[in-house]
Amino acid sequence: MIYALTLGAITLVVTAIAGYPAIASLRRLGIGKEIHDYLRQPVQSAAGDAPQLAPEHHAAKAGTPTMGGAFMIAGIVLITLSGNFFGRYSIGLPLTVMGALALLGGIDDFGSLRGREQWALNKRVKLLAFMAIGAGTAYALYDLVELRHIHIPYEGSHDIGWLYIPIALGVIVVTAGGVAVTDGLDGLVAGTAAIAFAAYGAIALLQEQTFLGAFCLTVAGAALGFLWHNSHPAPVFMGDVGALALGGGLAVVAFMTGHWLLLPLIGIVFVAEGASSYLQIGYFKLTGGKRIFRMAPLHHHFEEVGWSEVQVVQRFWIVGVIGALIGVALAAEVWK
Repeated sequence: MIYALTLGAITLVVTAIAGYPAIASLRRLGIGKEIHDYLRQPVQSAAGDAPQLAPEHHAAKAGTPTMGGAFMIAGIVLITLSGNFFGRYSIGLPLTVMGALALLGGIDDFGSLRGREQWALNKRVKLLAFMAIGAGTAYALYDLVELRHIHIPYEGSHDIGWLYIPIALGVIVVTAGGVAVTDGLDGLVAGTAAIAFAAYGAIALLQEQTFLGAFCLTVAGAALGFLWHNSHPAPVFMGDVGALALGGGLAVVAFMTGHWLLLPLIGIVFVAEGASSYLQIGYFKLTGGKRIFRMAPLHHHFEEVGWSEVQVVQRFWIVGVIGALIGVALAAEVWK
C-alpha cells in the first residue's frame, strides 16, 4: 500500500510541474479550442449530435489551450514504465488501451482547433476505431489475461464464459464515451476520474492486487496533477486525448478487479452525464423537438437552472465520492 500511495503522490507532483511548460507550449503552438463554433452548433456527444447548445457564457473560454490531457497521460506512462511495469506486465493492458484512446482522442481534438476544422475526424471512422479498440481490449481481457468472472456483492464470484467479451466491449465503449461527455466544465472530469480511480485502487489493494492498485493510484495522482491547472478558471482543457483515455482505462481496471458490476456506481457521474445526452437525443427525435433537460449533458442543465460552474463541479465531485465509497464497501462484501 505504501508503494502504491508513493507512486500516486509522485505522479501528482510530476504532472503538476510538467503542466507549466506544457501549457506554455500549447499556447505557442496555437492549440486553442474553438468555443464559438461549439456555441452555434449542436453539442457533440459520443452518440452523435445532442439537440442543444452550450451555455453562452462559455464563449469566454474561446481560444483556451486544449489537449492538455496529453501531459497527464505522459505522466502516467512515465511513472508506470519506470516504477510499476517490469515483472508485472498485465499493467501493460490498461496502459496500452489508454495510449490508443489518447491517440484517437488527440486526432479528434486536432479537428476541433480554430482554423483546423478540415482535419476533423469523420464520425463513422471514429466510431469504428472506438469499437476496434474496445473489441481488442475485450479479447485481451478474456484470452490473454484470462479474466472471465463477475463479482457480486453478498453473493460471490461467477465465471460467465464467452459472454464476458461482448459485455467488456460494451462497457469499455460506453465508459470512455461517458467520461468524454463529462468533459465540459473546469475540473469536472479530472476530479471525478481521480475519485473513481482511487476507489478501484482501494478495491485492488483490498484484494492484494498491489500492482493494479498502484496503477490506479498513479492515474488518480495524474488526474489531480492535471486538476492543479484545470481548476476554475481553467487555463487549459483536457480534451478527448485525456478524457477518452481515462474512460477506457477506468473500464479496464474495473474488469481487472472483477468488480465491473460496480462501475455504474463508482462512476455514477459519468453514467448520469452519458445517459442525459442519450436520453435528450432520443426524446428530441421521438417528439419532434421536445426536451427532457434544459440542456445536455447534465452539467449544462444545472448551469441553466442557476448553479454556478464551480457549484456544479464541486457537487458532482461529492456525488462521485458517495458512489465511490458505497462501491468500495460493496466490493469488500464479496470476500466475506
